[in-house]
Amino acid sequence: MKILTFDIEDWFHLLNNDSTKTEIEWSKYKSRIHQNMDRIYKILEKTNTRASFFEVGWMAEKYPEVLKEISDRGFDIGSHTHLHQLVYEQDRISFFNDVEKSIKTIEDCSGKKVKMFRAPGFSITEQNKWAFEVLYELGIEIDSSVFPAKRSHGGMPSYGVAEPSILEYNGIKLKEFPINTKPFMGADIIFSGGGYFRLAPYFLLKKWTENSNYVMSYMHPRDLDPDQPVIKELSLSRKLKSYVGLKSAERKLEKWLSDFEFIDISTAEKVIDWNTVNKISL
Repeated sequence: MKILTFDIEDWFHLLNNDSTKTEIEWSKYKSRIHQNMDRIYKILEKTNTRASFFEVGWMAEKYPEVLKEISDRGFDIGSHTHLHQLVYEQDRISFFNDVEKSIKTIEDCSGKKVKMFRAPGFSITEQNKWAFEVLYELGIEIDSSVFPAKRSHGGMPSYGVAEPSILEYNGIKLKEFPINTKPFMGADIIFSGGGYFRLAPYFLLKKWTENSNYVMSYMHPRDLDPDQPVIKELSLSRKLKSYVGLKSAERKLEKWLSDFEFIDISTAEKVIDWNTVNKISL
């Protein structure tokens, strides 16, 4: 099973960087979301592929026409929080208020119920599992926030399986679509999105995909934008992860979607027998 998803945020929504952290900083930058969404639609139409979209609520407030077009095209829409902050940097009340606002904003704009969620940076960790309770309280049924390995934003190694499963915590249950990882040079990497997708040569990306029973991709509009400005304050390693490979990313994604059949989360939810999947108690 291979699933295609996009996190809808702008080119300056970069985590762990003070100059791109809050609304105050965001106001200094010019949006590139419209042209980058056009790139996405072009690829999806050319490859006849469906995808799921996790929207930052702030984006829906600023550019409701973008979310409206996603909705009008019949794509899945989930929440990616409202202000795109790491979950483990928030307390329970702040997180509740933020996600609640994002859900209301997205539902008011799209006319569709929001039942999916993904945390920025996959930042629900071993230390803030209470976030799953908040999601359940807010009516979320499907989560895609678990990174089942160690990473810079924490990760959740105890989760174990990188496949669709039932997540159980303090009496609540969610359908979990975790990110898939690949052991590479002593680390667990995500080849299906972000920097490693752009950095990996296509023959390697193809091999990894062929050898994976489950692939959860996560792309961003900025991943396909070779002309985006460079955030000067980023470290050298962050610049490498953020900007190397941008010129070939659009062609690479199109070829990937042509070589493999991807589906959206709604389709995946329907074809999975949830009575037989692993149940993970946290």
